[in-house]
Amino acid sequence: MTNRDNARGLRVLVIEDQHDIAANIWDFLERRGHVVDHAADGETGLRCALRGWADVIVLDLGLPRLDGLELCHQLRASGRGVPVLMLTARDTLSDKLTGFAEGADDYMVKPFELKELEARIRALHRRGRPVPEAPLQVGDLRYDPTSMLATRGERVIALTRSQSQALMLLMREAPALVTHEAMRQAIWGDEGGDLAALHTHIYTLRALIDRGFDTAMIQTVHGLGYRLASHG
Repeated sequence: MTNRDNARGLRVLVIEDQHDIAANIWDFLERRGHVVDHAADGETGLRCALRGWADVIVLDLGLPRLDGLELCHQLRASGRGVPVLMLTARDTLSDKLTGFAEGADDYMVKPFELKELEARIRALHRRGRPVPEAPLQVGDLRYDPTSMLATRGERVIALTRSQSQALMLLMREAPALVTHEAMRQAIWGDEGGDLAALHTHIYTLRALIDRGFDTAMIQTVHGLGYRLASHG
């Protein structure tokens, strides 16, 4: 992280119904130079998220009016790729995998340290920043890093930040193998991610890229990693 990255405040939308947790996050992040907005229920949170103001969203799962998973699902369905850090009191593998499948980029279990929360927020934003490079092309799959839109055939596919990082790595290395560890580093860096979460991310990405086509481009090399092939 450069000094400039560390100094710059981010715009953080906190969607959390527990007032004390939301207030603690708000106060801490503001003292650290970030600009914070808050919504206390899912419906309000979705409206705020769809405005496109936030650099990062901190999203609780257990929300009134619209739960966090459905909020994240609707946000991704709208084409918004803003990084989402999910918060929950539930620490089961199935909950984490469901959150990733609905479009979350990272996951923290309550209670958590505010310093770690800020580190995760900064990491999500830093890794998700658009890359100043030309569009990538493999076979009939094209990806524009600036717009975070992929196209395959006539299909236009909006990707999340994490999905974008994964696809860019696969396309840059194609058709060579990308190991599990290299992919984990591309999505989460040193801040998290495990093999089960990685498999879920790739499963979701594969559904977006390959579903409905005769050939599957994203291929699993069992026990090692993944590769992107222009032919099935």
